Formats: sequence, C-alpha cells, structure tokens
Amino acid sequence: MNGAVSDLTVWIVIVALAIGTFLIRWSFLGALGDRDLPAWALRMLRYTPVAVLPALVAPLVMWPEAAGGEPDPARLSAAAATLVVGVLTRNVILAILAGGSTLFGLLYVLG
Repeated sequence: MNGAVSDLTVWIVIVALAIGTFLIRWSFLGALGDRDLPAWALRMLRYTPVAVLPALVAPLVMWPEAAGGEPDPARLSAAAATLVVGVLTRNVILAILAGGSTLFGLLYVLG
C-alpha cells in the first residue's frame, strides 16, 4: 500500500466528524436550550469573551511569526497601548484603534 487514502474513506471521515460536531453542539444547545442555566454557570459564561480574546492575541504579541518568533517593541507597545486605553476608557473600539495605530505607527517608524 502506498499510503494513499481512498475517496470513500475521506467521505466517511467527513460524515463522522460532521455528525460528531452536530452532537457535541446539540448536547449543549438542544438538551439545555429550553431550561434556565444555574446562576453559577451564567456567572462563568460572562467571562468567556474576556478570556478567549487575550488567549488568541497573546501568542501573536509574544511570539510573532513576522518577527521570527521573538517579541518586538512594536507589538509589545501596541499591546500595552490597547490595555491602557481599554482600562482607562472602558471602550473596546477606542482600545482597538489605539493598539492598531500604535502597532502600525511603530512598524513604520522602526522599519
């Protein structure tokens, strides 16, 4: 056998993954969709966006592929500007604009 996978095998895997994905989502939404969640669960779900966004951004700041995997001043400064503006103003749009303008400005200045 030369390691090639047949078309049938690929389609079986795709269908199995589709069914599995549907069942995982249904188990939460379908089974619990018409019931109220407990107060402790609602409290925890409030923090999900606050935890996910930094988890997505942190590797791009600390180990950016564009800088060879090493932290650089432009990205660290942009992250700091975003954090400071976000904490001071409590405005997500202003924080994103501050971080973006800091990043692009410093990338332009530093080359």
